[in-house]
Amino acid sequence: MTSFSLGELPALDTADKLAAVAADLRDEYRQPHTTPWILGFSGGKDSTLLLQLVLEMVLDLPPRERSRTIHVVANDTLVESPVLARHLDIVLEKLSAAISPLRLPLIVAKTTPQNDQTFWVNLIGRGYPSPSKMFRWCTDRMKIRPTTQYIRDQVSAAGEAILLLGVRRSESMQRRRSVERHENGQRLNPHTSLQGCMVYKPIVELDTDEVWQTLLQSRPPWGGTHRDLVTIYRNAGGAECPLVTDKSDAPSCGSTSSRFGCWTCTVVEKDRSAAAFVEAGYEDVEPLLEFRDWLKEIRERGDMRMAVRRNGTLNFVGEGRLIPGPFTLEARNTILTRLLKVQDEVDFPLIHADEIQEIRRIWAEDFKETAGRADA
Repeated sequence: MTSFSLGELPALDTADKLAAVAADLRDEYRQPHTTPWILGFSGGKDSTLLLQLVLEMVLDLPPRERSRTIHVVANDTLVESPVLARHLDIVLEKLSAAISPLRLPLIVAKTTPQNDQTFWVNLIGRGYPSPSKMFRWCTDRMKIRPTTQYIRDQVSAAGEAILLLGVRRSESMQRRRSVERHENGQRLNPHTSLQGCMVYKPIVELDTDEVWQTLLQSRPPWGGTHRDLVTIYRNAGGAECPLVTDKSDAPSCGSTSSRFGCWTCTVVEKDRSAAAFVEAGYEDVEPLLEFRDWLKEIRERGDMRMAVRRNGTLNFVGEGRLIPGPFTLEARNTILTRLLKVQDEVDFPLIHADEIQEIRRIWAEDFKETAGRADA
């Protein structure tokens, strides 16, 4: 077989591109060291294709040569779109079940935010206004921190790690700029903020049609088909919010495109993917969409917000315009009550008991501080 470098892929047809990607994966995997691979898996089309190509490459090797551990790491913000969350859980379960019979050197993991940094603990507990383009507090706490901590743990254990990402140059102009900004002409590029972590982007030169063509013409090594994934994309009319390990990639969430990520996302003006799911007959999405729109609306209501910030100061901008602080305790209680009612409507957990416990602990502290300032 003729060999190609990944930089030459745009001139090749799809079959040759895939052959070049497979050869590149095999060559990197067989390098004379045991640095673990960490594959960022969102459950969307690009990370699914990357996972499939990696596993096919490993399965083509004799079992004795499958010495490099591969961590498949998904991130669960705990407020994922229920449609994609169910699909992701099914794939991760199938992967876990396939490890032993297929003799795969695989570790399947899911990262979640710390209990005191979940979406609801910050919004309902601390009263943070729902995220906006000016105050996007969610991505770092819910996506970046949990996953980077997992990567740091592997770097600490092995000395270094290689992060495999299913990003593609043609995905968007923003993605193209991000890829080119971090390229150094080598297969592996140092992560911008994680010391000891190198980044590897095997499918960077594939285009969207080639991704779908490959998925539609193949079956995943972990069993089943890609039919459910195709259906999700068809019904949502959009793309997934990918795994994020760097703040410079944060705009991939809450962009103007029809991405399906957190069902609570109020950074976008309209959640087009959720609306498309409703139109496609996903009845449990409609109450979530209505609740999301309400969260965005009450963010702008002065009667729902405190005048002072959580540190007790007033925030003025421009010609003395007051920027309101967190939601009032009454507003937070209203949000929690309404959220629990929505949870009763849908067949999907929206908030967990330990989150509610942390919320009530924060409320108790805030009540004491408010009472103390009033007495003073």
